Order: sequence, then C-alpha cells, then structure tokens
Amino acid sequence: MRPGHAGLAEILVCAAPDVAPRLDREVRPQVDAAAAVLARVIGRDRPVYGVNTGFGKLAAVRIGQKDLATLQRNLVLSHCAGVGDPADPAVVRLTMTLKMLSLGRGASGVRWSLIECLEQMLAKNLLPVIPAQGSVGASGDLAPLAHLAAVMIGEGRAVFEGRSMPGADALSAAGIEPVRLTAKEGLALINGTQYSTALALLGWHEALTALRTAVVAGALSTDAIMGSTDPLHAGLHRLRGHPGQIAVAATMRELMAGSQIRESHRDGDTRVQDPYCIRCQPQVTGACLDLLVQAGRTLEIEANAATDNPLVLADEDTVLSGGNFHAEPVAFAADQIALAVAEIGAIAQRRVALMVDPALSFDLPPFLTRDPGLNSGFMVAEITSAALMSENKHLANPCSTDSTPTSANQEDHVSMAAHGARRLTRMTGNLANILGIELLCAATGIECRAPLVTSPPLRAVIARLRAEIDPLHADRFLAPDLEAAAGLVRSGEIVRTPDCPALLALGDTV
Repeated sequence: MRPGHAGLAEILVCAAPDVAPRLDREVRPQVDAAAAVLARVIGRDRPVYGVNTGFGKLAAVRIGQKDLATLQRNLVLSHCAGVGDPADPAVVRLTMTLKMLSLGRGASGVRWSLIECLEQMLAKNLLPVIPAQGSVGASGDLAPLAHLAAVMIGEGRAVFEGRSMPGADALSAAGIEPVRLTAKEGLALINGTQYSTALALLGWHEALTALRTAVVAGALSTDAIMGSTDPLHAGLHRLRGHPGQIAVAATMRELMAGSQIRESHRDGDTRVQDPYCIRCQPQVTGACLDLLVQAGRTLEIEANAATDNPLVLADEDTVLSGGNFHAEPVAFAADQIALAVAEIGAIAQRRVALMVDPALSFDLPPFLTRDPGLNSGFMVAEITSAALMSENKHLANPCSTDSTPTSANQEDHVSMAAHGARRLTRMTGNLANILGIELLCAATGIECRAPLVTSPPLRAVIARLRAEIDPLHADRFLAPDLEAAAGLVRSGEIVRTPDCPALLALGDTV
C-alpha cells in the first residue's frame, strides 16, 4: 500500500483476517527524514507540543529530556479510558491499517519500527481489544487509539488465535517484540481520526451494498404491482442531469428488460401514474447514490491523510502544531451516509406497504397470502419494516452538530465523528432487514402473476431467494425467513445474482 494513494477497495479488503497489508518500502526515507527533523528540533530545546510539553490544557508544562520516553508511555496508559463492548474485529483491523497509512506519510516523526509492528500484528491477526465508546472525534480518537497503542507496548488486552489475553502475552505468543516508545511516538499513535474513519468506511461499504440491493428490490416491486417503466426513460433523467438518478434509472431499465409482466399491461391499463415509491425511485435512490459517492471521496482522502499533531514538515525542517486530528470531514460523511441509509429504507418500506395493500397493489391478494383471513401472510412483516424505518429515521439525526467542550475547554469544539460513524452499523443492519422483507414480498407478488414472468435478471434473483426461502403458501414461523433474506442482502449475494454490470458499477465513480 502506498500512503497518500490507497483506494477504498484496497483499504477495505484489509478488514479481512487473511490479508496482511504492508506499506510500500519506497516511503521509508520520508518516514526516517521526519524522525530526524524531530530529533533536531528537540535538540534545540524548543517547546514542541506533546514532545517536551504536557498535553491538552497542560501544554504549558515543560518536560525534561530524561522524561520524554516516560511521557509517551504515560500518555498511552492514561488515555486508555474507553468503555463499552469491544469494537468489531473488522473495525480494529481497518483502524490499524489506517494508522499505518497515516504514519507512512512521513509527517509524524516516528521510527519505521512502529509501522513494522503494526504490519506484524495485522499479518498474525493479533488485534487489540478496543472498547467501542469514548471518542468525541477531535484531538483524534484518543481513547480507542490508546487501547491500540497499549498493546504495541505490551500493555492492555488483545485477541490472538481466538483468545483474549494481556497484550504482552499476545505479543510474546505471536513472536512480536513490544515497542519502546521514544519522543512523540505515543502521541503519534493515539492522535488521529483512524477509528472514526474505519467505522465510517465500513458503514459506507455496507450502505453501498444496500443501495445496489434496493435497486434490485425496487425493480422487483415495480413488476409485482404491474408498475410502469415509463418513468425510467433515459430522456427524463437527462433533462434533470443528476448522475446518480441517471445511473439508477439505466440500471433499472436493464434489470427489467424482457419482462412479460411489463409488456402485458402497456395497453389498456387504467392507471395513469404510479405512487411515488414506484415512480420516483431513480430520483430518490439516485440522490442517495450521489450522497454516498461524495462521502466515499471524503473518506478516501481521510484514509490517506496524516492526522496527528504536531506534524513534521521535513522539507522545511520544522514541526508545527495544527488541527488535522479534528474529524469534522468524517462526521459530515457519516451524517451523509446515515441520511442516505434512512431514505433508502423509507422508500423501500413504502413499496412493501403498497404490495400488501389490496386497494393499491393492482389485484395482488391481501397481505400477499392466497387465503386471507385464515392466513395473515406478510401483514406483520410490513409492520416490522415500518418499525425499522422509523428507527433509522431517528438514528439519522445529525451527530456533527452536537459539539461539546472537553479537556478543560482547551478542546472546545469536537466533531462527534466516532459515534456518528458507529451508528451506521445498526442502521445498515436495519436497512438489510427492510430490503429482505421487500424482496420476499416482491418475489411473492411476481409469483402471483403467473403464468406471466418477470425479466431474466429478476427471475434469477427470485430463484436465488427460493434456494434459501420457500414460498409462503400458508402462515408459518416467519422470523427465519426474514433473517435469511436479510443475510442475502448483507452478503451482497442479491447484487451479484442478476449478471448486471451496471448494478455492480453503481458508486464506482469514487
């Protein structure tokens, strides 16, 4: 991986336990040069924040030369103040990868051995236990990153080969030497936006998978209610010009091409227009796509950024204090992703409600059951989708506007990026369940149109669903069906099934 140039796909793959990311060795001279500059600046006996001074409100306190290493160790240990459940292993691996990329920019003043330690830990899948809560997303993700750094120095706790153990024991079992921190290295490790960015990146990836699935589910729902494809006409969308809208309409046209159901009601259909949840899919889902593309670009920049403080400008032989640790861009990106997730789910839920309503579904049976009254069909599945939609609307409230002063008012404006990004996992989980319910309803609705059949791509999707979940001919214990459908959404299986390149390309402009 080359710091400053790593793409999102290259970064996201590092969340997997069988990937061992390494930095391009060509960046080592930059890393070494920054460390040399820092050493020279310290030798001039000038105050450098966090190097020979205290931290935060204690920045005016000078620290003697003999205590500089102790200062860094104390910093890491004192900042291990996270609480809550441990972060997911994928989040931890991405956090470590992003920290490696940041240090590799050659602006942190650390030794190359810190990068090698992170590489070895990732290669052995030795993961620090990082409590999920405790960051306000400014001054960096201090508490989460301190728990990472603690394991590197042989403290804290880690998971290795499936067992949780003290950090020193984990390093020993993996054959990795603990790091002995020198000036600024503790600060370089705990200062930065890597934890917030890792959470946001995973949320972004899950949201993009859900959006692509929503395009498939929406096409199925359109055919299930015998909706019109006229609103997908390319000319309409060119007249507005939004790239996401144009791309979603084109993808839906490709997915629905060749549907017998569609052709059966081109003439003689008394309906003039479909409800918005059918007619306005490109406009709504396309706008969500544009938001996700913008958020992805922000996160790609942030993933490659040097975000600790102070930073070393080696070509100017100087060390400067700044604010690159402030995660406002990540917080805004997380809020954008949350808005997109909530809206994808909101319009999908309305399609579910449309299909189960006999007054609106164009002759589909009530609640999509063949013997209504004796059977309730998808009645309560629709209610569940409404509950999840409402929960996501609540969770989509912005976090970036919720600043609060910390550290005795020294850190008086913060981004709240960490919990803004952390909620995304819950939201995309809710959305996967909504879309799973829509897929089951739409597949059932299309099956009710027999002997007419939908398009070849959509028939493949229904076949994939039916390989896991039998048709609902009579009421049964429904929760396993919903869980299985949501699993197909989360895994991306629904997106891969229709053999539709345009679908797989949605969002690839990042």
